Amino acid sequence: MDNIDSKAIMLDVKPLITHYMDQLSLNQLFEKYIPKTPQMSVAPADALCLMVFNIINSPNPLYKISEWATDYFDGIGEKTQEAKKYNDDCLGRSLDRLYKSNRNELMLDLAANAIKAHQLEVNKIHNDSTTVTFKGRYENQDPEAIQLCHGHNKDFRPDCLQLVFGLNITDDGHIPLSFNLFDGNQTDDNTHIPNWEQLRQMLDKTDFIYVADCKLCSEDNLDHIHQKSGYFITVVPKNRSILKPFSQQLANGQVQWQPAYNVPDNRKPSMEHSFYTFEAGPTEKGYRLVWILSTAKAEQDKKTRERRLANAETSLGKLAEKLNRYKLKTRNQIEAAVAKAIKSVKGLIDIELLEHKTPYRKKISPGRPGPNSIYEDYTKITYELKWQRNQAAIDQQALSDGTFPLITNTEEECTEVLCIYKQQPRLEKRFNTTKSVLEIAPVFLEKSSRIEAITFLYFVALMVISLIERAVRKQMAAESIEDLPILPQKMKTAAPTWNNLRYLFRNVHVSQIFIKEHLVKQTLKGLHEIHIEVLRLLGIPPSVYLNLSDEPETY
Repeated sequence: MDNIDSKAIMLDVKPLITHYMDQLSLNQLFEKYIPKTPQMSVAPADALCLMVFNIINSPNPLYKISEWATDYFDGIGEKTQEAKKYNDDCLGRSLDRLYKSNRNELMLDLAANAIKAHQLEVNKIHNDSTTVTFKGRYENQDPEAIQLCHGHNKDFRPDCLQLVFGLNITDDGHIPLSFNLFDGNQTDDNTHIPNWEQLRQMLDKTDFIYVADCKLCSEDNLDHIHQKSGYFITVVPKNRSILKPFSQQLANGQVQWQPAYNVPDNRKPSMEHSFYTFEAGPTEKGYRLVWILSTAKAEQDKKTRERRLANAETSLGKLAEKLNRYKLKTRNQIEAAVAKAIKSVKGLIDIELLEHKTPYRKKISPGRPGPNSIYEDYTKITYELKWQRNQAAIDQQALSDGTFPLITNTEEECTEVLCIYKQQPRLEKRFNTTKSVLEIAPVFLEKSSRIEAITFLYFVALMVISLIERAVRKQMAAESIEDLPILPQKMKTAAPTWNNLRYLFRNVHVSQIFIKEHLVKQTLKGLHEIHIEVLRLLGIPPSVYLNLSDEPETY
């Protein structure tokens, strides 16, 4: 009995991830752009694929990956590998080689493989950016690499250094096709033209619809896309002069809203929110201006205005109690404080600053008061603050509650323009996945060049899990499957995420029995009918798991 030993080899989502990475020919692409030389003990392609797998499955710092990989390097179905070879030095050198490679061409090839393997529709592309926050000083950065610096931080950490991470996703399944890294102080308005040109090269066409936020809405950006026979949809900033006629049309009752569609309330499914459209006249450049009315946004705008009015009135009340003291003695001081208090509701509250003059005499001669004392007349000025809501202005503003303008050069119907733009928030979901599930930050790397390289791997990982989510949801829709019981305690979800799938497969492993160091039996454990069903929906043959067992049926 002393010669009998047992071992548990983790599988969890490894075969699943490997299947989708193989569909993208990821290892072959890395080998193409970063070939192995005879002096290398580990192929850079293998090291980079391992890092992608680690990011997808269980993100770890480089120095912990070797230890983490021990549970997976078992030799089952592949050439036996030693996890200890993949130490932080090996992985760091692989990142160096990735940084020096032609990553732009590599990304183009990767996107082409994804489009071909999964038949992605690329007629609509959404773009947005976020920030990746870094804690530390990061001195002596590589001048040729992307620079970590301060900027407008979307993680609400203006004290930290950052990079700007721009992403392009398809409307079909919201699959990342390409990304760009920028210095931490880069603004979005100057990135759209080079980004659109990169997409034009990648897709080998110009007639796709490019969707982005209001930073796209500049004359140079829109004209460039339009003159190159491209299409765009974006929202117009509120301060643009082309929007002024709409306010007059609203006031005159000339706006005739057309019903678009209804959607159920996220928290109260029994309630519905409606969308309406109105196409105003074309702009000077001939672009279409489509106004949208959302009943949900109208309710939100009304509540926001009321909250701001209440806050402003509270601030004015506190301000009134402090008048004529300290730094609130002069008219200029008081008016500056009032302007600050009503900044968010300017024009909606009427302010009246009353001035009261009280004459008084002051003795200026020395000594006690007497018949010969000399007095001088003064006037004491005090202020009183009064205010009231400007109901006419409030009613005027309320007319535009729930409205926002879109500008486009497409020929799509107004409702379709709205539907396309409403997919833009899906980018925020991808950014959230990158930061929460894939844990892109904190980054345990010092060299900015390696940071730039590993960010490429995070993009690859995001593409893989996005393809997995698209596959299962698309097949569920095709088979009219409303939900799957894959959450804890067999709770159901109608939109499985990668986190859900990773949790579902967490206990799948192979149990091995050895006699005198010879493998005599191996059994697959933890694979049940729900796992087989999910694999079917993902288009993965169950054999990727079942062939690893000596027993024909383990579920």
